[in-house]
Amino acid sequence: MRKVNIDFAPPGVARSILRMPRQGWALLFAVLAAAMALLAASSALRREQGEVALLRAQGQAQARAATQAQAEAAPVAVRAPVPEAQANAVNAAVLQLNLPWRALHDAVQAGTPANIALLALEPDARKSTVRITAEAKSSEDMIAYVEQLQKDAWFSAVVLARHEINEQDPNRPIRFQLDARWRPAQ
Repeated sequence: MRKVNIDFAPPGVARSILRMPRQGWALLFAVLAAAMALLAASSALRREQGEVALLRAQGQAQARAATQAQAEAAPVAVRAPVPEAQANAVNAAVLQLNLPWRALHDAVQAGTPANIALLALEPDARKSTVRITAEAKSSEDMIAYVEQLQKDAWFSAVVLARHEINEQDPNRPIRFQLDARWRPAQ
């Protein structure tokens, strides 16, 4: 016959602990051991993080101190004044680079008829002028070209500076130069 366990004790925690099978006790001890290992690992990790933060703060403080010492020890560079001739040359170059090349070329190109041959454009940014060298077949074409550029809104003044007949060319064209002042950009 089989053994029958009869227990008239009231149910509770103490009764459950006393009646727990061996596998339950083994599982309980394994869980407790894992929890203690996790607790030890997390406290070691916190301690390491604190040490790293302390070292980082010390490194930053040392870097700040080194930078400050270097800044205090570095000799102050004294800038020598730029000679006036050099400053004028730099300003002239900047002015020449900021010249409205495209607008100037477009205005001259738009005002030049087919019977005028453009030979050179020489802008002067300081004076807002351009010297135009061109050739025409006749003096009437030359005068008409000057008048056409005078009507252009981009130019405020157009003056015929000089002209000559090219005797060496069999067609005997008139080579002339115009000085034209353009309106500054608003």
